[in-house]
Amino acid sequence: MIGENGLKTVFGSLFHDIGKVIYRSGGSRKGHSESGYEYLKEAGIQDEKILNCVRYHHNEPLKNAPIKDNDYAYIVYYADNIASFTDRREVDTGEVKFGFDQKIPLDSVFNLLNGNHGKSHYEMRVLNPESDINYPTNQPVEMDKEFYQRIITAITESLKGITLSEEYLNSLLSVLEANLSYIPSSTAKKEVADISLYDHVKITAAVASCVQQYLEEKQEHDFKKCLLRNAKKSYEEEMFLMYSMDISGIQKFIYTVGQKGALKGLRARSFYLEIMMEHIVDELLERLSLSRANLIYTGGGHCYMLIPNTTKVHKVIEEYESELNQWFMKTFDIALYVAGGYATATANNLKNEPEGSYSELYRTMSRMISKKKSHRYSADMIRKLNKKKHDAERECSVCHRSAKLVDEKCPVCLALETLSGSVLHEKYFTILSEPKKNAVVLPFGKYLIAQNETELLKHMQEISYVRCYTKNNICVGKHVTTKLWVGDYNTGENFEELAKQAEGVKRVGILRADVDSLGTAFTHGFQGEDGKGKYATLSRTATLSRQLSLFFKCYINRILQNGTETLLGKGGARKAVIIYSGGDDIFLAGAWNDVIAAFMDIRKALEKFTQGTLTISGGVGVYPPKYPVNIMAKEVERLEDFSKALDGKNAITLFEEERIYSESKQGEKIVENHRYSWDEFEQKVINEKLTALNEYFGNSEEHGMAFLYHLVELLRNTHEKINTARYVYLLSRMEPEEDKEKDNSKVRDEYRRFSEKMYQWSKNENDRKQLITAIYLYVYLNRREGEEDEINRG
Repeated sequence: MIGENGLKTVFGSLFHDIGKVIYRSGGSRKGHSESGYEYLKEAGIQDEKILNCVRYHHNEPLKNAPIKDNDYAYIVYYADNIASFTDRREVDTGEVKFGFDQKIPLDSVFNLLNGNHGKSHYEMRVLNPESDINYPTNQPVEMDKEFYQRIITAITESLKGITLSEEYLNSLLSVLEANLSYIPSSTAKKEVADISLYDHVKITAAVASCVQQYLEEKQEHDFKKCLLRNAKKSYEEEMFLMYSMDISGIQKFIYTVGQKGALKGLRARSFYLEIMMEHIVDELLERLSLSRANLIYTGGGHCYMLIPNTTKVHKVIEEYESELNQWFMKTFDIALYVAGGYATATANNLKNEPEGSYSELYRTMSRMISKKKSHRYSADMIRKLNKKKHDAERECSVCHRSAKLVDEKCPVCLALETLSGSVLHEKYFTILSEPKKNAVVLPFGKYLIAQNETELLKHMQEISYVRCYTKNNICVGKHVTTKLWVGDYNTGENFEELAKQAEGVKRVGILRADVDSLGTAFTHGFQGEDGKGKYATLSRTATLSRQLSLFFKCYINRILQNGTETLLGKGGARKAVIIYSGGDDIFLAGAWNDVIAAFMDIRKALEKFTQGTLTISGGVGVYPPKYPVNIMAKEVERLEDFSKALDGKNAITLFEEERIYSESKQGEKIVENHRYSWDEFEQKVINEKLTALNEYFGNSEEHGMAFLYHLVELLRNTHEKINTARYVYLLSRMEPEEDKEKDNSKVRDEYRRFSEKMYQWSKNENDRKQLITAIYLYVYLNRREGEEDEINRG
């Protein structure tokens, strides 16, 4: 339970700047503090403690306010200042005139990332998963009063379904996120306007909650003295903890599926872990008497939080981690493990003072997590594991753990099999404190079921109801914890179905990829060229995290729905299934050619979305649909790692890692790989070589695939003069004979141009490698019935 003090502090923080929307809409000529105060009163909010937080969150009104010295308005004032210090940094130019401009749009956080000097901003929007992606733009955008009026109307309507209680706190967060995500917090001309009003009020609430608990433990009740009069001194107090959790064993857990229904199993397991992480976060926040305002980021088995630096908090997280790992051991043996790490922080650290202190928080957390991972279990836990009884139990056919089985499966795998059918189709995922039929077990005595709206409303009335997560849908309701953005794009139920949708060879493609050097971007990405981290603050990393989560969890569905036409795939809906996408990484399956095309779409969209400040690398394997899932996953993981090993990263690897085909008499090894930087792959392999092959062979029926296989073998060995001669001879055999009965000079000219290219490409190592890859792709795209065995040998 958050408690009355905590609740009023959070609500006051979340509402403290609502007057900015009123003021910018033309609804009031008073300052935004007074405008917000009057708006909330008209909306039916009468709680004086909350209203004071809104009315008196600036210095001048607060100094003379007729309120008690322990009023929460002092906490919100203090938290607002810290949040403002961490996001409102002056622009690096002397050309900006002071003052405010209400028409200023929200700037892109990527303007400042990784040495970028961008000037992009966002269009006037609300956050809607059904809308087109709101890419940063350089086109003129002016925020108008009518837009702000629509925003305040939407918020007013939503407030009618919300009571200011803990049950509805996270619903309010969702409402504010939907409406305030593309509204700038500050319209001051001298400041960088890249922090949204939503991110600002959320960080304010997180800071305020920490300060309130910290002062409460210290039994400090004179907020006016310590937070107003002595504010600067308190900026050096270690009031905060930056806390992180990381779950190990995720990938192996996801890939532990039976061959039958493997695709559904993969989706169900990845979604289960995603829900589990959200559940773990919410259970911890509840024990800490905090809300989701304190959650900075969650995804991919990781999370970051801003929490109070109190004795109670230290004790809770220590006990929590131990209890969670005991549950993991009991339920999954040693398959999953959680490690937590924290760093104490002052308010100055959160705004990167002294220089480098903010980045050091992440390094401190990382070191603690690494240390725990290297010493996972206590002696007592190891003894319990060794003494674990398996009497009258058998091995599960899926996960191979010993348990009491039903249909040869353990209870967890059986429940996940049921969940697999609901992941794509249900919108509500409910947490209960009592087991139900087909429920999946969660830590701390909780259970997960997928439901429709009618079933959810019924469960909300029962004592066993804990909370609900909504999928890709912002919903207001009792104990509706949060909406989950989920990449759930799907065009096939199994690998066989996906393979049948492929062009040419009927194979599936498996993609694994993630953003390059993202950890470095978070810790050093907002440092300037002088090495100083003026913009390296809590607000910016929180904003960056949220933008990337939006891209990989929400916008990716639209990217796959609207693919760009290439030689590898038609435009429109990609024939693919998202197995997992979140945080910064992707695991995708589908028709092999559409998977490669989808990767190209995602790469281009990410470049546009991040203004070229972030890149992505990955690998694509091509397999028969019945190939073992765990082997596919491991092989593609190696392809991804191989891409990451390229200097500069930003790469794609196809088919396989480096392969030695032969060795010359001089001991020179013939090594082949299909790894390329994105520019080389798109410009040289696809647009140049594959296009040339497609244009020439697409109009010729005289030469089959065997001819191309022979070309590849000769290209692999062109260092030997005899093979170079054979290559030239083979090309010469392609020349059309002169036709005396009809003029075929155009065809002969096309041949000469093509053969000249092929000869020149054979002489250069890079061109030769690119040509081999292009031939692979052309053959795979144009395989005819009966030619698959030759491809397998190739």
